[in-house]
Amino acid sequence: MKLGLGLYRHMLNEEHFAFAEQCGCTDIVIHLAEYYAKEIVTATDETRNYGDTAGDDPIWREDSLHCLIRQAQAHHLRIAAIENFSPADWYDVLLNGPRRDAQMEKLERIIETVGKVGIPCFGYNFSLAGVWGHYKAPEARGGAVATCFDANRIALDAPIPKGEIWNMTYDRRAPKETIDFIDSAELWERLSWFLERILPVAERAGVKMALHPDDPPMPTLRSTPRLVYRPELYQRVLDMRPSPSNMLEFCMGSLQEMAGCDIYEAIRQYGGQHKIAYVHFRNVKGQVPRYTEVFVDDGDIDMLRALTLLDDCRFDGVVMPDHTPQITCGAPWYAGMAYALGYMRAALQGLDRRADRPQKDA
Repeated sequence: MKLGLGLYRHMLNEEHFAFAEQCGCTDIVIHLAEYYAKEIVTATDETRNYGDTAGDDPIWREDSLHCLIRQAQAHHLRIAAIENFSPADWYDVLLNGPRRDAQMEKLERIIETVGKVGIPCFGYNFSLAGVWGHYKAPEARGGAVATCFDANRIALDAPIPKGEIWNMTYDRRAPKETIDFIDSAELWERLSWFLERILPVAERAGVKMALHPDDPPMPTLRSTPRLVYRPELYQRVLDMRPSPSNMLEFCMGSLQEMAGCDIYEAIRQYGGQHKIAYVHFRNVKGQVPRYTEVFVDDGDIDMLRALTLLDDCRFDGVVMPDHTPQITCGAPWYAGMAYALGYMRAALQGLDRRADRPQKDA
């Protein structure tokens, strides 16, 4: 397995590439869409979202991606994946709107470019509400500020206004109305249409399309259905369109947050099929309707057991901390990430020794 770090749009610079290298990472997962610039997993509700999103950003061009690859390589890092399309580039794919076909062609060109420059994976979250409804509180060990979710604290069914998708605003001139209601069957049909078109392109480009589970994993959110809010629903996605490019972005935190989830069985099921593209290595306490994202060694998941199971499944991809509580100091995000990466690097070295240990005769 490879140690990775996720870097958001505002972090794609020498300082953060150096940070990843110094913490022992070999790989990074980059976000090109504009969000989390002020706070990772920004607190949101019916009045606050992640801000504005603009389409046709030149950062998606081949020359821009080559530049990022060279910057990463200068720090002995590989870009293992890009995570998430910009909502402004595919809102009508999600909404089945009038610009759906044109936007789908744009997404296909993006995947072709990603494959051309040699980035092997693209993570995505097929969701209308997106990551929504979290709050920040000093609920992690020692009073560290953590990302939390409590369905009783928010207007859970607050409808999504037109001009907004995936918790971002793409059109501030949109009518003061809300998006149309759809049922779960319609959302699954939209995903099927998307996969039918994107997977052949991804196969030709040599790119794995990795679906993130719902976060928070509620069956409905903001009066919209959700797709993968239970671990067995990942299997439905895989069976819907069998393809070597139809893969999973295996977020351990989101899965553990699901009501009744057995995270170890989920690793066996999907790792055993070799369908895990990369892993968000994140720990939590609690499950929906209330949970807290905690330090990697302080949650409901036995993370060492989880790593061992991934190793048993011969998973050799990237594990990355995703997000983590902020350690109280002058640089909270860096300290929290360094703590998580140090734990993970030691655990991976322990697995390497386990693999190198001479086997006793049966």
